[in-house]
Amino acid sequence: MYTLKLALIVLGSIIQSLPMIALGLLDPYGKRVYPMFRFWSWCVLKIGGVGLRVRPVGRPDPHQAYIFMANHQSNIDIPVLVRALGGFQLRWMAKRELLRVPFFGWALWASKHIIVKRSRSKAVVAAMDAAGEKLTQGISVVVFPEGTRSTDGQLLPFKRGGFRLAEKAGVAIVPVTINGSGALMKRGDWRLKPGEVEVVIGDAVPPDGAQDRSRGQMDRVREAIGSHLARRDTDPDEGRDNWQAQGLGH
Repeated sequence: MYTLKLALIVLGSIIQSLPMIALGLLDPYGKRVYPMFRFWSWCVLKIGGVGLRVRPVGRPDPHQAYIFMANHQSNIDIPVLVRALGGFQLRWMAKRELLRVPFFGWALWASKHIIVKRSRSKAVVAAMDAAGEKLTQGISVVVFPEGTRSTDGQLLPFKRGGFRLAEKAGVAIVPVTINGSGALMKRGDWRLKPGEVEVVIGDAVPPDGAQDRSRGQMDRVREAIGSHLARRDTDPDEGRDNWQAQGLGH
């Protein structure tokens, strides 16, 4: 069953990437391509049997651009966020190596996501500038402040890059908590298990007037994400006790 689901996802990705690539040649910001990317995300979750439960604690304005910051547990976090934040055009930073992946990498380029080569500081600065330009066009940017996937579901230390981007661009950060994705596709595993993912959308956190504004924002965003984080990510076959967390399950 896992092999069949993977085959369907790969086949669907190939078919859908072709018109995305063609349209991307004429779409400098990817705004017309992005709805196709949103449909691809729906297909991935549908084929994988992944249900989505969105809890909007805050209500960000869909007519504004934000930096959405979320905890990172699984490769399916991206399609989960695309579906959960359906009212927004989203872009995120992707490793340059992903462009070499046939069809998927090309679709990333067509959607005008932000490509960065991490090993070069100049490339990171250029990526930050590209992200800032997206924000001026009304396009929101997704950042995983941990920088990598957590193996146990707990928050890793945050990196400052996204907060500096928010400060420079003068935009608010919306904290987002993802619960359950790590149990459906574990790190290093290609199998996507059926189950439910919960996404908690927090209140927007604007820069404050402190001397180190990015540090103040970082503390508040981390606290907001952590306050809705489940204590542990269980296997979906073990029940739903992964929702027994602060503020969840009520």
